[in-house]
Amino acid sequence: MELISPAVIIILGCIALLLFLQRKNLRGPPCIRGWIPWIGAGFEFGKAPLEFIEKARIKYGPVFTVFIMGTRMTFVTEEEGINVFLKSKEVNFELAVQNPVYRTGKLGTFNLYQLTGQLTEELHEQLENLGTHGTMELNNLVRHLLYPVTMNILFKKDLFPTDERKIREFYQHFQAYDEGFEYGSQMPECLLRNWSKSKKWLLALFEKTIPDMKTYKSVKNNSMTLMQAMLDIIETERKEEESPSYGLLLLWASLSNAVPVAFWTLAFVLSHPTVHETILEGISSVFGTAGKDKMKVSEDDLKKLPLIKWCILEAIRLRAPGVITRKVLKPVKILNYTVPSGDLLMLSPFWLHRNPKYFPEPALFKPERWKKANLEKHAFLDQFVAFGSGKYQCPGRWFALLQIQICIILILYKYDCSLLDPLPKQSPLHLVGVQQPEGQCRIEFKQRK
Repeated sequence: MELISPAVIIILGCIALLLFLQRKNLRGPPCIRGWIPWIGAGFEFGKAPLEFIEKARIKYGPVFTVFIMGTRMTFVTEEEGINVFLKSKEVNFELAVQNPVYRTGKLGTFNLYQLTGQLTEELHEQLENLGTHGTMELNNLVRHLLYPVTMNILFKKDLFPTDERKIREFYQHFQAYDEGFEYGSQMPECLLRNWSKSKKWLLALFEKTIPDMKTYKSVKNNSMTLMQAMLDIIETERKEEESPSYGLLLLWASLSNAVPVAFWTLAFVLSHPTVHETILEGISSVFGTAGKDKMKVSEDDLKKLPLIKWCILEAIRLRAPGVITRKVLKPVKILNYTVPSGDLLMLSPFWLHRNPKYFPEPALFKPERWKKANLEKHAFLDQFVAFGSGKYQCPGRWFALLQIQICIILILYKYDCSLLDPLPKQSPLHLVGVQQPEGQCRIEFKQRK
């Protein structure tokens, strides 16, 4: 029997060590798989996704993977993983979302402040419809204002219906489409009949009105609407049959986050008397004390009222989207783990914004923290990622901020407002977009004399 020479033993030992080290280097993050094949941890995750993410972080550490519906989602929660998510060339935004969502962001830019007059005028019209006093759900009040304003400005003047029955019908279908979008964009429509029905109703609305949108010209100026700019791009690429789908996408992108952001901003402001009083003093100093006049809001006026923008951004920080996502193109190293290609890399703005390392006293509504941000140069606070990052930030963020600023100014200028219910908690069920409120929140408003 021949003995193995010491040299061979050493070589074999080195090979074994190299294989061990290689395997260790390729070790993936802890994976939560659940107990049902393919579905994985879907049921546990779906019950309360925001809470699931935080509990997993505490149990498994700053990087972990969740297997759901045949998809691996790897979450990063600390600095090294966040840097990979935001800066690595090995992860991709376009492949992680539906192509139309990305393409909507590639529309040309224009001077938003040209819209200030239109926004003010449209909001005055809708406030007239509220009457001199009343009580209603704050969410419904915001919808009452922003639904028609957004449609009439971005698509075509008077596009929003004026008949009460048709208004109720639009509210019903858009809310059903908005609430089901998170699932409807991922699951077969046959499993979501109500969502599919509302989607078809909205698509039919666009099919009927797109010819008018194309030829529409503003009475006051010949400026192009955002929908017209998008239709030009679609026609250039010979995809006219997709125009209704792009229109619906633009409508959803314009309203799905603007409504809850305006809701939360007003709710936070009215729940903090000192902030509320300071804002009222600022509005009076710029526009006077009377609440009946239809005053105009200019770019200079907005610059004199920075606290309102700070309040909006602080509300977004506290009620930020549950996740934003990228697709891993090539294996990436994060801490001691290798995240394989094909994974969806997930970052939670909601929980990142609650990290005291980046935002001291993170649970408190402190709009004054935004004084440090260089907002005139469109720079947010470090680690504020509610709008995404880099060239893939939300393309409608500046329009939404402008619209909500003017909306809040006009409401608080015209009405004395107070909440009849405590500030609601956010629902734990939503991952996509700004968090929705859980429970009622009524507002009482009376026209100022």
